[in-house]
Amino acid sequence: MSRKILVIVSEHGYWSEELIGPVSKFDERGYEVVFATPTGKRAHALPPSLDATYVDPPLGRSVTTEENARLGREFEQSNRLDSPLDIEAWVPERPYTSDEGYLRKLEQYHRDLDKIDADIAEYDAILIVGGSGPIADLANNERVHALILAFEKAGKVVAAECYGVACLAFARDWGDRKSIIWGKHVTGHCKEYDYKDGTGFLGTDFNMGPPPYPLEYILRDATGPRGAYHGNFGHPLSVIVDYPFVTGRSTPDSYLTGQKIVEVLEEGLTRYGW
Repeated sequence: MSRKILVIVSEHGYWSEELIGPVSKFDERGYEVVFATPTGKRAHALPPSLDATYVDPPLGRSVTTEENARLGREFEQSNRLDSPLDIEAWVPERPYTSDEGYLRKLEQYHRDLDKIDADIAEYDAILIVGGSGPIADLANNERVHALILAFEKAGKVVAAECYGVACLAFARDWGDRKSIIWGKHVTGHCKEYDYKDGTGFLGTDFNMGPPPYPLEYILRDATGPRGAYHGNFGHPLSVIVDYPFVTGRSTPDSYLTGQKIVEVLEEGLTRYGW
């Protein structure tokens, strides 16, 4: 059976392997992959992710093989990311309560939001690609949250990698405002792997010290007492499946994340890694 995957990529820089890893698994299975970015601009890889000689400071070694660096450069040079869907044009934004005619605008917002359910009916899964970029334009993006909520409500697979997992923590219904990963098991970039300096983004000269938030702490709080965050620090891989969620910790987990998404879709996998 043919599958269709919506892959959301930051316009402020994705980590190359965290895109090519899962996408290569989708390509192997003949899935249709549709890319989307916050405003429809072409996404680009963070330069260090294309450099096999770049030493990751927390690990003290390269995290990119020569093969993955080559594959990343080839993907960058291809046209696959040239015409992504424009999330801003596609998904409505909730009005301010101070807006004139707020009630009518809110009613129209919900009508427009209902159309998203029909739009995603043809998709089987959504994936948020990692890297530092998602910190800037995906994590607290209300429209991205709406897409995640629509996929979750429809019982479809919801996957995210690295800093992209923050999107799942912040995707919340405006009624109870509880994270959709409350009571679930997830992984994501652990504190030991956070940079102390030099967290960078594309499209801006803002190069900060450590990330503006420790993702691990957010995920620990968002999953609640009956869920759990699994950093698996010291383990070479960390991918968690707690249906409908598939989460990958960081760069080395990218191919396995894609493989587990395939297994969830084709084999009915509901639990893995915990």
